[in-house]
Amino acid sequence: MKKLLIAALAVIMSLPLVTVKAFAQVKVEDQAYYQKFKGQNVSINVHNWGEYISNDAQESIDVNAEFEALTGIKVNYTTFASNEELYARLKSGGASYDIVIPSDYMIAKFIREDMLEQLNLNNIPNSKYTNPQFTGMEYDPEDKYSIPYTWGTVGIIYNTTMVDTEINSWDALWDARYLGDILMFSNPRDAFALAQKRLGYSLNTHDPDEIRKSAEELKVQKPLVQAYVMDEIFDKMQGGEAALAPYYAGDALTMMAENEDLAFVVPNEGTNKFVDSICIPKGSKNKEAAEMYINFLCEPEVAAANIEYIGYSTPNTAAYELLDEETKNSPISYPPEEIMAKAEFFYDLPKDASAEMDELWVEVISAEVGYSKWMIPMLMIGCILFSVGINVVRSIKKKRDIY
Repeated sequence: MKKLLIAALAVIMSLPLVTVKAFAQVKVEDQAYYQKFKGQNVSINVHNWGEYISNDAQESIDVNAEFEALTGIKVNYTTFASNEELYARLKSGGASYDIVIPSDYMIAKFIREDMLEQLNLNNIPNSKYTNPQFTGMEYDPEDKYSIPYTWGTVGIIYNTTMVDTEINSWDALWDARYLGDILMFSNPRDAFALAQKRLGYSLNTHDPDEIRKSAEELKVQKPLVQAYVMDEIFDKMQGGEAALAPYYAGDALTMMAENEDLAFVVPNEGTNKFVDSICIPKGSKNKEAAEMYINFLCEPEVAAANIEYIGYSTPNTAAYELLDEETKNSPISYPPEEIMAKAEFFYDLPKDASAEMDELWVEVISAEVGYSKWMIPMLMIGCILFSVGINVVRSIKKKRDIY
């Protein structure tokens, strides 16, 4: 018997150790607050952007698992790739969500169309950590419907081994030398914004002529584009499958951490600055549990873990203080004033302008344009002529402004 026990013990000792993760280790200010729904079989449906929450990878906190262990509330978590995709899902009524995290201009649209619940801030005491800079925003002036989650800017991420020119302008995305190596946003608002900035227009223009000219510029660009992407950009840029692409600063940092050949820049013409905020859709079946989830996301440790994992910038003052000095001083995460001075928020466009942009975007995407390397000389000449035309228009505009 002793020999059998020794043999069994030897087998057990030879097995690899299995680490069991201990949940609910996040420090929270009020443990009792989170016990209300324990043992009641409550669940919430959370719909968020891809790669937009700390999930236990790279030794980070698994936010949803920690919340479930602390509260007993089950989190059903799904993702979307664009604000427009989120809008379509909510508008169709085919899906039921308790938490969504849209961007500023889409929140304004949701509010206008009565698609959000008003928040009870008594159930979200951690809203006190919201930086005043991100309260009273144009999209939710009375802070009734949203709590800021992250903020950031848009720029160009590029592969330094594939790009041999200085990148400082949106013109790079129209450079025929990178034919077939350019990625582009697959949603209209972000895509039009690049063309608008390149033409010197406001990101919120609702001038039909300016919107049409922006669409024409996107059509000029299309033969150069390898693919229109959102979350697919991670694999493509990290894998060296494309030379350059427009994308969000936080995601750029994530990609740069995976591929040291990647770099990021905000073009000189200016860019989009954005806030993504947490909201509760109209008709939520578990509104108070959803508010508890929002409060958890605003816990300083949780908010800091999210920021460290996803790379975006935090509007949470207590979370910011927990970040390391390198992150606080990052010009990508927290750009200098000269960059922010030329950045614009998206606003909710008038219905007619939004509809025209959507229609023109369909034209851009559906246009049958392929690319091949023999097209480079022709495209370079075309792009040069187009750029000359733009510069002439800009020069005339400046003279008009002077006089």
